[in-house]
Amino acid sequence: MTAPPIGLYVHWPYCARICPYCDFNVVRARGREAEAEALGEAILADLEAQAGRLPPRRLVSVFFGGGTPSLMPPALAAGVVAAARRLWPSPDEPEVTLEANPTDAERFEGFADAGVNRLSLGVQSLDDGELAFLGRNHDSASARAAIAAATTHFPRVSVDLIYALPGQAPAAWATALAEVTAMGVEHLSPYQLTIEPGTAFHRAVRRQLFAPPPDDLAATLFETTQAVLADLGFEAYEVSNHARGPAARSRHNLIYWRGEDYAGVGPGAHGRWTLPDGRHAAETPRGAQDYIARVGNEGLAASLEWLSAREAAVERLLMGLRTDEGVAAADLAPLAIPPARFAELEGLVRLANGRLTATARGRPVLDRVIAELADAA
Repeated sequence: MTAPPIGLYVHWPYCARICPYCDFNVVRARGREAEAEALGEAILADLEAQAGRLPPRRLVSVFFGGGTPSLMPPALAAGVVAAARRLWPSPDEPEVTLEANPTDAERFEGFADAGVNRLSLGVQSLDDGELAFLGRNHDSASARAAIAAATTHFPRVSVDLIYALPGQAPAAWATALAEVTAMGVEHLSPYQLTIEPGTAFHRAVRRQLFAPPPDDLAATLFETTQAVLADLGFEAYEVSNHARGPAARSRHNLIYWRGEDYAGVGPGAHGRWTLPDGRHAAETPRGAQDYIARVGNEGLAASLEWLSAREAAVERLLMGLRTDEGVAAADLAPLAIPPARFAELEGLVRLANGRLTATARGRPVLDRVIAELADAA
């Protein structure tokens, strides 16, 4: 019998600069060289320990996220990939994704040699004014150069963009989308700017230094995204992810959205493990020093929390409904959603052939739809 699939998420928390919109688990890299070296060793040890606790699995993806993983030594990336492939053998080559900043383009060749075969490039914008507003440490020229370098060194390239910026016009946003896709990019992740509590942008908005676009303009920009990318041959296979054909889809992200298993190593990394007694959420300490100490003292950094059938079903609803393939109705059985609730949401969701999917009308209001379904019983 073929072992179930598993993905590996590796969190590298270091950044050259903290972006004002970011609420991820990140720290400034400067002055942390010794810590980073110790963290690399701890990640490899934790990977061995987590694999030892899991039943046999088949590796389908490795994802280096952060932070800025393109700041890590390529040799460490190579070591993680080699260890993961040894611990979870697979007849097929896994997808290996690394998130990168355009400022690290000179290191792309090293990461390709390390086994990375998919680059996720944090471009965010091709406009110098927008990049300055977003606090990025690259300009539009270096962004374009990095995209060109990425498509040279990696067989698969994804680009992140941020929209719904103050003063952004739909026509300008449409032009930016067309320009990026014309550069040979096969996957695009356009994210609407969200003002997260605790970020520099959150403080700036509270001080009325700027205001996000009104809801109607944000909705227009979302609709522009869908229309432009569809015309360019990209499928919106997830709310914020568009791919030029099934092969270009992120296999690792599909693990999350399909409710498959994944391990997480590095500070603050999450995982989902299916063990004989059910589904478990795994989480490691957020601080690098705490993570290193936990690995050194206990061998295994992850703490496990058993998920009830209802909790697991809510998670499947939350993640699965984001995709065009939706979620199997059988996975939602513990929620006991009454048929009347589906009727109330007609036009926003569709239940057919044993699967629940969100419609084009439902995607812009997906948070409300999911809340209503989760609270239906």
